[in-house]
Amino acid sequence: MGDGFGRLRGGMARLAYGNPLYSLMLGGRSPGALAVIPPDPWPGDSGDGSAILAGVLRFAGQTILIDPAGEPSWRPHGAGPGWLRALHGFDWMRDLRAVGGDMARRRSRVLVWSWLDHNGGWNAQSWSPDVLGARVANWIGLHDFYCASADDEFRARVFESLARQVRHLARVLPAALDGERLVVALKGLVYGGFCLPDHEKAGYEALRLLDRELPRQILPDGGHVERNPSVQMRVLRDLIDMRAVLRVARVEVPESLQHAIDRMTPTLRFFRHADGGLALFNGGREEDTALVDTVLAQADARGRPLKSAPHSGFERLIAGRTLALLDTGSPPPSGLDRTAHAGTLSMEVSVGKERLIVNCGSHPSQRGRWRAALAGSAAHSTVVIADTNSAEVLENGGLGRRPSHVGCERQESDGAVLVVATHNGYSKGFGFLHRRRVYLADNGEDLRGEDTLEPVIGATPTDQPFAIRFHLHPNVEPLLIQGGAQVELRLPSGNVWRMRATGAVLELAESIYMGSGDEPRRTSQIVMQGQSSPEGITVKWALRRERKAA
Repeated sequence: MGDGFGRLRGGMARLAYGNPLYSLMLGGRSPGALAVIPPDPWPGDSGDGSAILAGVLRFAGQTILIDPAGEPSWRPHGAGPGWLRALHGFDWMRDLRAVGGDMARRRSRVLVWSWLDHNGGWNAQSWSPDVLGARVANWIGLHDFYCASADDEFRARVFESLARQVRHLARVLPAALDGERLVVALKGLVYGGFCLPDHEKAGYEALRLLDRELPRQILPDGGHVERNPSVQMRVLRDLIDMRAVLRVARVEVPESLQHAIDRMTPTLRFFRHADGGLALFNGGREEDTALVDTVLAQADARGRPLKSAPHSGFERLIAGRTLALLDTGSPPPSGLDRTAHAGTLSMEVSVGKERLIVNCGSHPSQRGRWRAALAGSAAHSTVVIADTNSAEVLENGGLGRRPSHVGCERQESDGAVLVVATHNGYSKGFGFLHRRRVYLADNGEDLRGEDTLEPVIGATPTDQPFAIRFHLHPNVEPLLIQGGAQVELRLPSGNVWRMRATGAVLELAESIYMGSGDEPRRTSQIVMQGQSSPEGITVKWALRRERKAA
């Protein structure tokens, strides 16, 4: 039904917007300049910018070559939806700015001019509201880089197109969008409304929609409803950008916007490992540490990282130099679960700036076979029963069947922390609850856990194979010792940790890591395998730092 409804809506959109009459309706007076120019503090990647100059376009995990001196095809054969969204959103212009120099500026102008030639009228992909919103914000925010010193004809074309795009955006929003994509679209309307002369009405409409949307998306603990640390960062960045536009336009910043920024900032810190990157939950990636730093600095919000994010469903255990992060929440609601994973009760552990236990991450495309593999429970440091996901992973985004209840309790005493969490994602198919207890001692050198498969009251479970997986960061060197009863884990710093378990057989197996970049890195995982009886089973495990001999 979802696909059929989407096709129907797409057909209606083509009838409504893809005709010459609608194009005429978007006409009107074109501004000759910006009323205000907002700041753009975000770093680009000069390496990616140099690649663009060489005709190599790398977006959303896909690389497509174009003529470095000519025009690109704006819908090349084989381009995936994520690649097309990135191309038409123009975030990459920041990478050209990072290269600097006249060649990068001229190339930006050639590409903008080409876009205007080939995308001046409505198109379902290039004019989808969130892509359009990103493009409007980027064209306005990067104005001084590519447009300020251009000739009059170029500037006139850019401003005429901006006005048309903003008029369309004001007509269609909220446009059945939800979550991060709606925020991006509203950001474009804020930029267009308050930076283009005589468009304030559109800007105030964007603020009205934003005021309605923020309580839906930003949970009381400051977490974003999609439960993805990368989305947390991007939405916070978008809100910071909107606040910056309002400040330069001398428009009062709504209280709801400022409060959202103040709440989201400590929660973004919550998701950070000490290496500066983000945890890998629900499609999130490590992200560029310089960008995370800049977002936190621009937020200008005090607030230490939370210990617990009960509304978002995450726990942070920290003692000494050891940090453990646990996913203890229900998956996001349907419609907001585009990047969600079947990783309930999964865990990541880092020691100082070194990651030790990880989840496998996600492919930049967030679709297809990569999504099916990396969003599955087996790609997370958690328990899997009979090679079955704790939530049904849909290949092109979202979840089907999922846990209906995830519970969590936290206790602290004299610097030590205990978290006990349960989920019922395996209750219908197998009649078991998964209960995970994780304890971190006050010195941070002793992390202990219990994973229990507990029969659901009234169910009649049968014997089932299970695996507890702990994926290791590629920099960790594992070695089976004590006749296979323990695993020694050596970190690059030379620190050594030792994993023991009772109630299951310890093995080392291959794994992959996609925390960053477009290509998977080979790594290892500790697998604790066993068979659960109808009465259930408990596996106890301990991860302790080895003291060096004096």
